[in-house]
Amino acid sequence: MAARCWSSFLHCFFDYETPKTIVIYNKGVGSIFRFIQFLIIAYVIGYVCLVQKGYQETEAVISSATTKVKGYAATNTSALGLHVWDVTEYVIPPQGDDSFFVLTNIIPTPGQIQQACPEVPHPSSICESDDDCSEGRSPLQGNGVQTGRCVNYSASVKTCQVLAWCPHEDDSNLPKPALLLKAENFTVMIKNSVRYPKFGFSKKNILANISKGYLKTCRYHSTTDPHCPIFRLGDMVHEAGADFPTMAEKGGVMAILIDWSCDLDWPEKDCVPKYSFVRMDKSTHNTAPGFNFRFAKYSNNGSIQSRTLIKGFGIRFDVIVFGTAGKFSVLLTVVNLGAALSFLSLVGAVCDWVLVTCTAKKDFYAKHKTSYLTEEGTGEVISFGKSYGTS
Repeated sequence: MAARCWSSFLHCFFDYETPKTIVIYNKGVGSIFRFIQFLIIAYVIGYVCLVQKGYQETEAVISSATTKVKGYAATNTSALGLHVWDVTEYVIPPQGDDSFFVLTNIIPTPGQIQQACPEVPHPSSICESDDDCSEGRSPLQGNGVQTGRCVNYSASVKTCQVLAWCPHEDDSNLPKPALLLKAENFTVMIKNSVRYPKFGFSKKNILANISKGYLKTCRYHSTTDPHCPIFRLGDMVHEAGADFPTMAEKGGVMAILIDWSCDLDWPEKDCVPKYSFVRMDKSTHNTAPGFNFRFAKYSNNGSIQSRTLIKGFGIRFDVIVFGTAGKFSVLLTVVNLGAALSFLSLVGAVCDWVLVTCTAKKDFYAKHKTSYLTEEGTGEVISFGKSYGTS
């Protein structure tokens, strides 16, 4: 028994397996074999190489952007009179990086001074007597701090008196059309610089072939002038699928998208920005529409300080820069090529399984699948534990 175990051990230890090639003419299995090969090759060439560019090393963009708005508009209202608006007044806050705001509509409340006056009627301010008002209370919906007195707001309504900037703002009458509708013709110049440090690549959206004379006259257009860095506000809103006069009434939020996706295997001149525009605040419901905020302009008349309160509506533009650059990498090419070859090696295993499991002559094919040969070159053909004999 020991001799048999030792012999079996030596037999197993010195066994060597080598692939055996058997050419089988079978239309079904052959079609499956070629079809799977085609799918793998199409996946590697079409998706991995052409779509995903799996042979390239990639890096995300590093970017900075600045903006500069230009334009003038004149308005004539009962509250403000004749007024010419320039950049210092309708761009609030002053121009910064990556975003800017343009005023398009206003509700002014001139001549406000700090004094005691009746609160605007709402559930927390309507009263019948002084007992309904609490001195020092400041409701979130109110305009000031209550004095504890109940006074006449009108002939039929009493409200709690408050210390506040009076008269209070009345924002129920929104100007239509928007007062600063001419903002549609204002322009903004966007300066954008990007870097891909891994590849030692940097570039600006003001391309090298753009001259100062060209910048004075050009306006961005998606087909006729796609590389001009000066944009008309109305054109951007229109390309986002919105109507500027409607949007100007209550304001909104726009995104200026700059795509710097580049294939650095090609010449540098082919790496150029692509612009697109999206309205960000567009929604199906009408809760708190648009974009607005309040600011004030102060003045002194002797010892009395007064102000003009302005509820401003406008469009905020956010500059969003994104993109990925890719460049040929030997390492990634070898990795993806190896993955493709490993997938191809599985095709034979799949077809072998179909051959010995699903075909009519599966026993016949199984008979020739595996051979055991002795060192002298003779032995027996064995498949799945069955001996079929050899010569």
